[in-house]
Amino acid sequence: MHEHTRDPSLEPATILLHKPAGFDAIEGRKPARALVTPETRWAEDPSGIEILDTHFIRLTPLVPLDNDASGLMVFTQDGRAWRRLTEDAGKIEHEYIVEVNGDIAPYGLIKLNHGLSYLGCEIPPCKVSWQNEIRLRFAIKEPRPGQLRDMCNQVGLDVVAIRRIRIGKVSMGKMPVGTWRYFPVGEKF
Repeated sequence: MHEHTRDPSLEPATILLHKPAGFDAIEGRKPARALVTPETRWAEDPSGIEILDTHFIRLTPLVPLDNDASGLMVFTQDGRAWRRLTEDAGKIEHEYIVEVNGDIAPYGLIKLNHGLSYLGCEIPPCKVSWQNEIRLRFAIKEPRPGQLRDMCNQVGLDVVAIRRIRIGKVSMGKMPVGTWRYFPVGEKF
C-alpha cells in the first residue's frame, strides 16, 4: 500500500481549536480540551477527514495560550507535530491581535518592537504595528504567559483582549470561536 493512498482518518489526529477566552490551554479547572467534541467541529472544515472516536484520545495540548486570551490552539496525537512545535518553538512566529485602551507612551511602538524586558529578561525583537486605532498586531516568537499584556502595560496601554490568529504558517482563518478543525498530517506549521 503506497503512503499516499492511506486513509487520512487513520493517521494520528492534530486538531486546531479557536479557544474562547476564559478557558485554560494546557492545565487548569476549565480545560479548552473539553471543547473538542464531535459536535463542535467547524462545519466548513476543509480537511475531509472523517471523525473517529480514537481522534479524541490522548490529545496533547501544545503552544500555551493565556486563560484570558482567545484564538488558535493545537492539540495533537502526532509525535511529528509535537516535535515541531516544541523543539522548533524558538523559530515559529505567532501572530496576535491585541485590543488596547489608553494612550501609548512616546516611542511606545518602537519599544514594543525592541527594547522591553519581561520577568528580568530582555525580549527579543518582534514585529508590532497598529492594525487600527484600538488594535495592535504582534508577530512574535515564543511569548511567555502574561508577556503581551505586560509589554502593553509598559508603554501605557491596558489590554482589553488578546487573540492569536496564526502559528507559523497556519492561520485561524474564519473558524468561529469554540469550534475546531483537523490539521492534516503532512501540512507544516
